Amino acid sequence: MRIWAKEIKDNHLLRDTVIENHADDTRTHKIFAALDDVCREFDLSKPIWLDATIDEFKRHAKARFTQDNFMEDIPFDYLEFQIIEED
Repeated sequence: MRIWAKEIKDNHLLRDTVIENHADDTRTHKIFAALDDVCREFDLSKPIWLDATIDEFKRHAKARFTQDNFMEDIPFDYLEFQIIEED
C-alpha cells in the first residue's frame, strides 16, 4: 500500500510525502500506521477521525484533515491523506 500525504495552504502544496507499507496486516491497520508515520515525519499531533472524515475516506480513499481534526493549531489549511496504490 502507498499513501500520499500533503500539507496544503492557500491552494499551494507546502510539503508532501509518500508512505509505503507492505506489511502483512489489515487495510485499516496499514492506514493508521501510515498516518502515524506522516505525523511523525511532519511533526504533527495525530488528527481525530471525525464522522465526516471517515465517510469521505470510505467513498474516495482520500481524507482531508482540517483544523477541526486537530487539537493544536496547524500552520496549514488541511492535511490531505490519499491511498494511491493498494496491495
